[in-house]
Amino acid sequence: MTVRILAALVVMLLANLSVHAQQPVPSRLDEIIKRGTLRVGMTGDYKPFTYLEKATQQFSGFDVDMAEALGKALGVKVEFVPTAWPKLMKDFEADGVSVTLDRQKKGFFSIPIMREGKTPIARCADVGKYQSIADIDKKGTRVIVNPGGTNERFARANVRDADITVFPDNTAIFDEIAKGNADLMMTDASETRYQQKQHSGVLCAVHPDKPFDFSEKAYWLQRDLALKAFVDQWLHISMEDGSYKKIYAAWFD
Repeated sequence: MTVRILAALVVMLLANLSVHAQQPVPSRLDEIIKRGTLRVGMTGDYKPFTYLEKATQQFSGFDVDMAEALGKALGVKVEFVPTAWPKLMKDFEADGVSVTLDRQKKGFFSIPIMREGKTPIARCADVGKYQSIADIDKKGTRVIVNPGGTNERFARANVRDADITVFPDNTAIFDEIAKGNADLMMTDASETRYQQKQHSGVLCAVHPDKPFDFSEKAYWLQRDLALKAFVDQWLHISMEDGSYKKIYAAWFD
């Protein structure tokens, strides 16, 4: 009798496990649609991708427009969540960032939206002085970086003799170069092109078509296959139907 009871209990346990195993686990995509809100992390200090206007507390930029387009595709409102580069690992949602293996451990990346690489930006008169890492990594050269991101990581990995200064305000960091308080910054080629336009005749991008390394920009997502599949498909369609090019042209062309 005892054996039969134990056998029955085992059957009931296996049946319960089977039922639970068959119940679908809600995806992050389902949660977003049910909630009616897509929460997007924004640093607000990385023109032309994301910028927070302090007077109005409104975000603008390429990533902001892309996030709004994604929200429209999902049929939900977009809520921008302020964050900072050193905190991205802790509280990211879906900001556009450079693809790294450390970030890949924490979440999924969408398909790439942009090919990138680190390259210098300096005062136009000094462009010839900073063509290579060896040219830059000399005593007396003043390299400026923003804290916590791939720019600082790249500088510390490649610069030994030059001085590195961490400047906390990424929105004003290029003005430091223009004013002569720093000699150069190594950042993404797309940003050097944009800042060259903003400081026409003063700051110049150094060989942005031939950066020092290779990287890609993508959207960093919570680890949810359904969400990634949707975002990837949305990006694919956007790149084919011209909507991505329209947003890109508004900020980079």
